[in-house]
Amino acid sequence: MRLKTSSIHAHGYFDKTTGAFIPPIYQIAMFEQPGWTRTTDRGTDLKYSREENPTVRAVERTIACLEMAEDALCFSSGMSAIATLYLSTLKKGDTLVIPMEMYGTTIQLALDLQKYGIRTVLAWPETEEIVKEVNRKVKLVLVETMTNPTLRVIDVPELAKVCYDLGVTLVVDNTFVTPILYQPIKDKVDIVVHSMTKYIAGHNDVIAGAVVGEKKRILELWDWRRKLGCILAPFEAFLVLRGMKTLSIRVKTHCENAQAMAEFLVEHPKVKEVHYPGLTEDKYHSIARKMFKNGYGGVVSFRIKGGSEEVLKIFSKLKIIKTAPSLGGPESLITYPIISAAKVIPSDIREKLGITEDFLRLSVGLEDVEDLIEDIDRALSST
Repeated sequence: MRLKTSSIHAHGYFDKTTGAFIPPIYQIAMFEQPGWTRTTDRGTDLKYSREENPTVRAVERTIACLEMAEDALCFSSGMSAIATLYLSTLKKGDTLVIPMEMYGTTIQLALDLQKYGIRTVLAWPETEEIVKEVNRKVKLVLVETMTNPTLRVIDVPELAKVCYDLGVTLVVDNTFVTPILYQPIKDKVDIVVHSMTKYIAGHNDVIAGAVVGEKKRILELWDWRRKLGCILAPFEAFLVLRGMKTLSIRVKTHCENAQAMAEFLVEHPKVKEVHYPGLTEDKYHSIARKMFKNGYGGVVSFRIKGGSEEVLKIFSKLKIIKTAPSLGGPESLITYPIISAAKVIPSDIREKLGITEDFLRLSVGLEDVEDLIEDIDRALSST
């Protein structure tokens, strides 16, 4: 099946008794064991919803299909997915390589692992610099397809080749890009993770995460999820599944709106710099054009003329765009990274990365882009 069809039908649910073809919410803690135990389509026991749940399983089949992978696991959040990956893969003496720019809590948790004897290497967030840190002694490399929040695009195919040749496990967080634009598994990436809170669910009303990969790895992770108790809840799974049906058309509009917004901001007299790989002058445009299909993502980052005082003025004048963290929903959200996701990155590193007090990240939503442009223009012109 192609992407649009998969997002709607890949769950594979059909009830022969009723003719229902939409997976229901299996709001149940346990399942009958009449002297024997039922199993799921992947061979795991269906006895307790901390371990398996049919509504969650429907989401897993769908995201696995979209990412062109063998199987998937869903979690209560993106961070619980990453935490499970860390715990299941790393042991004392292992080395983990991550870029020094990515979601702040991902970095925090990686550094916390050092007290258990795991070495964490923070690489400069450019492909060639990450590659320099990869060798046979490295156990795990974790990168974002597009970094948060400056939108550097990592050349995943190049990095994947290096990791594959050295036998190093490569994990790619594909949250910003989604499988609609890029499927890392095709380029020999071992595992893909998602904060499904963002584009996958797509409605700013659910917290969820996913890990996608080959069956053997997923079964190993399944046992860790069972023990950690961080499976996605049935109701949240139902919301994610509902949102996934419109993923392709939503991402298309996000990308179109973000492109228009980036082109507008480039010309605005109150804007110093715009980061968006869809701009031909962007440093990462050629890499993004090689990797992505159907667009360049729904997030635009930019620097304004001024500092925190001007940022507060801009925020106070916005009428449509909401001042809130996160991304990927219908509502456009603008974030001040130094007090949000990047807050935990040391200030000297933030400065080198360009995440300064004049830096803003805008998740461009599904509104009429003309209204969004008018809104940001009015706010910028107020400073």
